[in-house]
Amino acid sequence: MTEPTGKTVRIAVPSEAPGGLAARRSGHFGRCECFTVVELLDGEVAAVEVVQNLPHEEGGCMRPVLMLAENTVDAIVVDGIGGRPLMGFNQVGIAVHAGMGADVQTAVAAYIQGALPEVGLEGACQH
Repeated sequence: MTEPTGKTVRIAVPSEAPGGLAARRSGHFGRCECFTVVELLDGEVAAVEVVQNLPHEEGGCMRPVLMLAENTVDAIVVDGIGGRPLMGFNQVGIAVHAGMGADVQTAVAAYIQGALPEVGLEGACQH
């Protein structure tokens, strides 16, 4: 048995309402209804909260980036992301990972296992 290190990581997963571990993942982070924010402590789920997304307006793809930074998120799991918000996440220190699974719980489990690669500019959507 390993001793706990006290290391916490907060992961945001774009979700359909009402959010939570059983929620379906949303395919478009900027237009998702909410983010399920999962706090991991030593690789185990310690807390789950739901943060409502801000309305998506013209040029509004940076609004969720800043909101998640204010919520002390360390990483986000997405299906796709444009270059501008990807660079925004990089600037505020939030790692962007390619997602998998239909629901939040599956994506979080894959993150814990290290199965979600980080997304670089070459993987950004071109729209």
